[in-house]
Amino acid sequence: MKPWSDTLTLPKPLRHVRLKDEAGTDARAAAEEELRASYERGRHEAEQAMSQQLLQQRTEVHELMGGVLNSLRQAVPQIVRDTENAMVALSLSVAQKLVGGLPISAVMVEEVVRDALAQIEGTAQFTVRLHPADLALLQKSNSSLLTEGDGTEFRFLSSTEVTRGGCLVQTQFGTVDARRETKLDLLQRTLTA
Repeated sequence: MKPWSDTLTLPKPLRHVRLKDEAGTDARAAAEEELRASYERGRHEAEQAMSQQLLQQRTEVHELMGGVLNSLRQAVPQIVRDTENAMVALSLSVAQKLVGGLPISAVMVEEVVRDALAQIEGTAQFTVRLHPADLALLQKSNSSLLTEGDGTEFRFLSSTEVTRGGCLVQTQFGTVDARRETKLDLLQRTLTA
């Protein structure tokens, strides 16, 4: 056979023209199908991994929120207790300053002594110890406490261990401590118990 030497001329340029190769076309289609299947498998696995990760994060956030809520439940009562203690301390401090700032009068000292004597009712012998300035105040005002006597044996003594505005009453059975600081300490223990 003789080779062809004439040139073919086409009215339009050919586009997307390929030689027909049945084996190549089938292989290419199989490769594309495998690529699509791999893509779908990868997408499905990524969705499952993302779903598991979201569930794990949701569980962690839920546990964290539970821990915060539990901490708040425990913190609130502690804050209330701390606030109560601070209020008691503040109240006692204010009371101490108010009482400490009151002027000492004969009437006030008499009232303190009468309150202390009411606790030892029925005792025949007792000694009342007062701050020297308070005893002098009672003597200066001619207090009826210094001279009262209903068959009891008593005496008033000055003592530097007693602060102003308070007294100690000693009997054969014990001592009644009616000093201001003792009363404030007893009030504090009562309120903080």
